[in-house]
Amino acid sequence: MSAMYSDNQNTTRAISVTELNKQARSLLERSFLMISVEGELSNFVRPSSGHWYFTLKDSKAQVRCAMFKNRSHFLKYQPKNGDRVIVRAKVSLYEGRGDYQLICDYMEESGSGKLQQAYEELKARLHHEGLFDSQRKQPLPDHPSHIGIITSPTGAAVHDALTVLERRFPGLPVTLYPTAVQGEDATAQIVRAIALANRHNACDVLIVGRGGGSLEDLWAFNEEPVARAVFNSQIPVISAVGHEVDVVITDFVADVRAPTPSAAAEMVSPDQRNLQLRLNQSRQRLSLQLQRQLRTKQERLHALRARLRHPGDQLRQQSQRLDDLEQRMQRAIQQRLHQRRNRLDQLQQRLNNQQPNQQISRYRQQVQQSYQHLQQLLQTRLLQARMELKGQAGRLHAVSPLATLDRGYAIVHDTQGKVIHDSQQVQVGDRIETRLQQGRLQCTVDDIITENN
Repeated sequence: MSAMYSDNQNTTRAISVTELNKQARSLLERSFLMISVEGELSNFVRPSSGHWYFTLKDSKAQVRCAMFKNRSHFLKYQPKNGDRVIVRAKVSLYEGRGDYQLICDYMEESGSGKLQQAYEELKARLHHEGLFDSQRKQPLPDHPSHIGIITSPTGAAVHDALTVLERRFPGLPVTLYPTAVQGEDATAQIVRAIALANRHNACDVLIVGRGGGSLEDLWAFNEEPVARAVFNSQIPVISAVGHEVDVVITDFVADVRAPTPSAAAEMVSPDQRNLQLRLNQSRQRLSLQLQRQLRTKQERLHALRARLRHPGDQLRQQSQRLDDLEQRMQRAIQQRLHQRRNRLDQLQQRLNNQQPNQQISRYRQQVQQSYQHLQQLLQTRLLQARMELKGQAGRLHAVSPLATLDRGYAIVHDTQGKVIHDSQQVQVGDRIETRLQQGRLQCTVDDIITENN
């Protein structure tokens, strides 16, 4: 506090009411950061400014509260007098009246807040365990032969589902497993009904659900035993709880989620009108296909009948063809033999005219002459090549670095074998190699002397 005492007088310096409220407000806001308070709403006022003013009370006390438009605008919950709520607020003081008050940042219904927290915790834990994995979900049968419904026998959900099934496919068997869907016994009854349906094993698919309601009404379908019973069911399960906006834990665990029980019934039941239409279309297609095939077979039969001949006619025709082929073969053989004889006579005449012994002697003499001529050409060409090689070797030796070495010079190169032409290519301390006419020298550069041309 800012009250000050005088050393000379035993009197207190007074402060203004404004200063008092200002310091009280500062003290409250420093002492209490953000807190959560639960109580009942009363005196709720919503002026045109968009701000909310109300009182939060319990059986023994009350406190004024304010929630400004920039925070209340984001709330989906619409409060009213008598609601039990939880607010997140900071403690402050309205200096103009000296009223202690709460400046609210967030508001939710008291029951739903706790339930929502429990819902989120269970959802996170089951998701971590893998109960929501799509790989573990069972497919629904394409054409179920028996449907099980787990819900209240007196609720609107079962009536709506049965109405849909009666309209779409009246002959489809349905077994109702009656159970409570809200209240203290609902969780255990739903778990028992799922287990009973699995023991019976008469159904292809189960619809587990109920109609709409508050979060508390739907809470049985957010309980862990129900979630695990749905997950462990050997029969595929459709979760159909509440309306489209309602989402419960069984929606994530079930093999399929339906927005409503009626939608679940439509999902699993075939439409008899569509089936009848498809059946008629298939019957028409089958009839047309059979008629086309029958016409094709008849045309084929007529064609084969036209081609069919008496076996005797076939034998006579084949016998006549065989005789004709035999005669043609004999004429061809005679003609070929005649041609071969004429050819043989021509070759014999040519052989006699050629006299092979004289021909061979003449060819032998020509070969001998060609061999001698080839020997002379080889000797001449070899001599010319030797002389040319000698001249080339002399010219090569004249420009060879080895000839330079013969005159006392040396070739210097670095360790990589690169010839050194300029002193700028090396540095003091570098290793170099000098090649002489006879042998090599390994050297180290001690000094570099640069000379200009």
